Amino acid sequence: MMTSGEWTQERVARAALSAVSEPASPALAEGLQRWTGVELWHRVRDGQQYPSWQARARTLQLQQLVERAQTLGIRFIIPGDRQWPARLDDLAGGPTHEGMAGAPAGLWLRGPLDLALVTDRAVGIVGSRAATGYGQDVAMDLAHDLACRRVGQPDPWTVISGGAYGIDVAAHRGALAASGVTVCVQAGGLDQLYPRGNVGVLEQILAEGLMVSERPPGAHPTRPGFLARNRLIAAVSMGVVVVEASRRSGALSTANWAEKLLRPVMAVPGPVSSSRSAGPNLWIRDARAILVRDADDIRRDLGPIQPDLPWEPGPSRPLDALAPELRDVYEALPARGAVGADEIALEAGQSIQDCLVGLDALEDAGRAQRHDNGTWSVRLQGGPPPR
Repeated sequence: MMTSGEWTQERVARAALSAVSEPASPALAEGLQRWTGVELWHRVRDGQQYPSWQARARTLQLQQLVERAQTLGIRFIIPGDRQWPARLDDLAGGPTHEGMAGAPAGLWLRGPLDLALVTDRAVGIVGSRAATGYGQDVAMDLAHDLACRRVGQPDPWTVISGGAYGIDVAAHRGALAASGVTVCVQAGGLDQLYPRGNVGVLEQILAEGLMVSERPPGAHPTRPGFLARNRLIAAVSMGVVVVEASRRSGALSTANWAEKLLRPVMAVPGPVSSSRSAGPNLWIRDARAILVRDADDIRRDLGPIQPDLPWEPGPSRPLDALAPELRDVYEALPARGAVGADEIALEAGQSIQDCLVGLDALEDAGRAQRHDNGTWSVRLQGGPPPR
């Protein structure tokens, strides 16, 4: 099995394909179903396949691309590598959305972590760029709680988002504040951090987490790139949480991909008067998303189904061994003083005859005491109860 440190012919060919093809190209996905990366690259370069890519292939300086990636500490992983997340394979031959489909030819990674390892337990948190204070606070709290490692608490989750303004960066901040793991999926090359306004958080992710992109170094973010990025967030996550999103928000594109990939879609409800919450509220109303209030709800929706725990009896009480009809009589005895058998029978809901039989049994067991005037009282000390 290849590692991302070995620039084999297949790895180099797939890196070239990632540079000349459109992101999430169905044509690229189809080609990689039919041929190896090396075979497809030769066909593209020679004009036998996908001629629209040929001009880019002829001007691509492949050796410089590889060298630049290595200089910046950017590695390129492909299917079959240990760091390749198995969930990404759900995109191969899978759903189509917004004219996009297929798994990437490979992924460019920058940061110290192992992508497959950290996405074994991962949740995507996405939402509006123009988020409200409420939405940002909720996203940060959710991410912090999910990513935090606490003694005696469930294992932490990796938080995945897109690094954008608003909900995305709030989710990243929450995970980082918890000293947890967060992964940022970018729409452009990893040689430039986008958006520049979030550079402080993105640089911290570079140092402590992981940056991911299917676009090579030098590629600028584009609208198709953002839409293609959404499918990667959905694919590598076990489920996606939408915190705030308008009806046309790109965050709902991520939710759509998650739905098509059979990942749970969760949504945080918001004020009915807020356009920022129109998307999550609509998805909840239409039963396309699970309503979540906090991190515990997310854990419950994404965690494994737990088997029923074996029944463990609690501490036994002396009265537990009493037959039900005797327990009724015993509990009808007054806590203080003494009363007649007729009052006890009424309280216990029994006939006077049945009650007297029970009182006699309780007296033999040392649980009841008969007085000379014919009244009865409880006796707290005594021998074992009758069976």
